[in-house]
Amino acid sequence: MESRVLSRATTTTTTISSLRRSPLENHQNVSFISLKPIGAVGEGGNVIWGRQLRPALLLESSNAPAGLFAGKKEILRPILATASSPAEGSDSAGEAAPVRFFDRYPALVTGFFFFMWYFLNVIFNILNKRIYNYFPYPYFVSVIHLLVGVVYCLVSWAVGLPKRAPIDSKLLKLLIPVAVCHALGHVTSNVSFAAVAVSFTHTIKALEPFFNAAASQFILGQQLPLTLWLSLAPVVIGVSMASLTELSFNWTGFISAMISNISFTYRSIYSKKAMTDMDSTNIYAYISIIALFVCIPPAIIVEGPQLIKHGLSDAISKVGMVKFISDLFWVGMFYHLYNQLATNTLERVAPLTHAVGNVLKRVFVIGFSILAFGNKISTQTGIGTVIAIAGVAAYSYIKAQMEEEKRVSIILLYNHHTDTHTHTYSH
Repeated sequence: MESRVLSRATTTTTTISSLRRSPLENHQNVSFISLKPIGAVGEGGNVIWGRQLRPALLLESSNAPAGLFAGKKEILRPILATASSPAEGSDSAGEAAPVRFFDRYPALVTGFFFFMWYFLNVIFNILNKRIYNYFPYPYFVSVIHLLVGVVYCLVSWAVGLPKRAPIDSKLLKLLIPVAVCHALGHVTSNVSFAAVAVSFTHTIKALEPFFNAAASQFILGQQLPLTLWLSLAPVVIGVSMASLTELSFNWTGFISAMISNISFTYRSIYSKKAMTDMDSTNIYAYISIIALFVCIPPAIIVEGPQLIKHGLSDAISKVGMVKFISDLFWVGMFYHLYNQLATNTLERVAPLTHAVGNVLKRVFVIGFSILAFGNKISTQTGIGTVIAIAGVAAYSYIKAQMEEEKRVSIILLYNHHTDTHTHTYSH
């Protein structure tokens, strides 16, 4: 299991010479697997499963060395690396393995991942809204999104791409609250998409950092600096300005988007209470399966009678059976693929790049949705949207800088501890 996780680019191999050695670290090559929070969530409601993949020594407790990182969130486990050993099947021990294209041009690959993430996200939002224009049943469509993704995951497991990771009852109990929040946030997002313009829903969802900050301060008890709170003021002001003059405004769309923000915030809270070394693709698959079972009952209760009576027949009469089924299949596929691409993309970059990527993604979606549907927006709504996005960018930048400073300080603390440990052994 561990060697497979390492080979999936969920960790990178590092030699111990890049760190200060302790007497217990006698191997030439050592790599680290970090146990990742389940379902860490990026701004904007994307499912970002296990974003921090590099062998960072990011331990969220800065009160060590008392107890030697007793409160750490990332558990580091040394594993013997075989990167310096000759490749299997090579003719001689000194023959180096050929460098793959992905390893030779990492920046180009990361850029391609960003492009595909944005492209799939825009296509999903446009197709999703077009479906709601002739089939306004967001609960049912939400189930289809997850169902197509689950079928995709089951087929992938069947062919071994990736190989299914086993799950036990303990991990299942940890995943259930994360999946419930994911399901609630997904359904309410779609209710908002069906009720108002896509651009307006995404403007409201720009408030998600505000809810995350409030939860961190008042629920988790983490003290946030004043600068971080001040950076959220433009977000609140911008969303308020946009909402007051939004031409497509209605309370169903607005309240649903706000519930979605709260749901994704709680999903983030629950994800921080659990850690796993399972790869992100398998984690996302299990989350999707559980969320699907959560979404089916309310879809049947809320929309089932209407669908049976006239909903399905009306949609088929408007666009035809083939197009109706095709639209539902592709919107589900785009939903799953863009979330998976978001995972794969954000695993490759630093927190600051991750933050900028999420802000730009929202700009792309808002811009292209306005062009695709020809939505008319007032001047005040446009200005409010720009202010809100700028506030999100400022918040993301400040928060990413804080994370980087914390990471550096903990690495220095780790080095100081190993120096002290080495000095003790030498005497």
